Amino acid sequence: MSISTTTEREIRSQPEVWARAVAAAREGARVLGRPGERVLLLGCGTSAFVAESVAVLRERAGHGETDAAYASEWTPGRAYDRVVVISRSGTTSEVLEALALVPAGTVRAAVVGVAGSPVAEVADEALVLDFADEESVVQTRFPTSVLALARTGFGEDLSPVLDQAAEALAAPLPVEPSRFDHFVFLGRSWSYGLAQEAALKIREAAQAWSESYPALDYRHGPVAVAGETSLVTLFGDADPALAADIERTGATVQHWDLDPLVQLVQAQRLAVELAGARGLDADHPRHLTRSVVLG
Repeated sequence: MSISTTTEREIRSQPEVWARAVAAAREGARVLGRPGERVLLLGCGTSAFVAESVAVLRERAGHGETDAAYASEWTPGRAYDRVVVISRSGTTSEVLEALALVPAGTVRAAVVGVAGSPVAEVADEALVLDFADEESVVQTRFPTSVLALARTGFGEDLSPVLDQAAEALAAPLPVEPSRFDHFVFLGRSWSYGLAQEAALKIREAAQAWSESYPALDYRHGPVAVAGETSLVTLFGDADPALAADIERTGATVQHWDLDPLVQLVQAQRLAVELAGARGLDADHPRHLTRSVVLG
């Protein structure tokens, strides 16, 4: 199978890159918080969605109270033992500004893709996932590698997930994205962050109409715009009752019977294929740069 874009190549590298993240989890996950610490996770864009998912996973694993917020919106208030920022480039202006606001005595930690970057340099502790860094503007393997490392550090065995990802990548997508002009992603618990990230990929790579919601909240208003050209993807476990309600609108409901992290990989592939069908270059998304650095 030919690979025409850098973004697609990076998507397909994920099983191998995740294996390296899993191997680094024993020590690396400590940066996300020691057991019992009260932790705040911050990020912008994709990293904010990863922060939301990691926060849910950490609390669910019993490692301690964990909040997540947008770095661009956060101001000090609640007390934390540790504030962790996530930034692929390590140069994001709002992340650096947030770190400067962290009260004295609170551990400032960072997860970055570039060693020696400004964010890594000002943090008290830094986890550098340079093997997961990307050339592409559109993030794919860096955020999923952070999640693979976190899940492993919180006690999950991701070996079956790596195998599942390799199998999914070897097969064609089960849907033709060019049939649709409206894309919705629904998630629950930690997969809601993944649903938000999937919708962002559609907007970034394919300049298409995409939305994301907590799965059960979709009935509470947003379903009003669903129709025959809508593709609604359920993240996490299947929900036949919800699917049936959505299908009554004429929309197509899609659920990949895969681990949520692999479901996100499929959504990344869908975004790139849709971009190609629209004559767009996923490597050069409109109005976007690799990092937001404010003057």
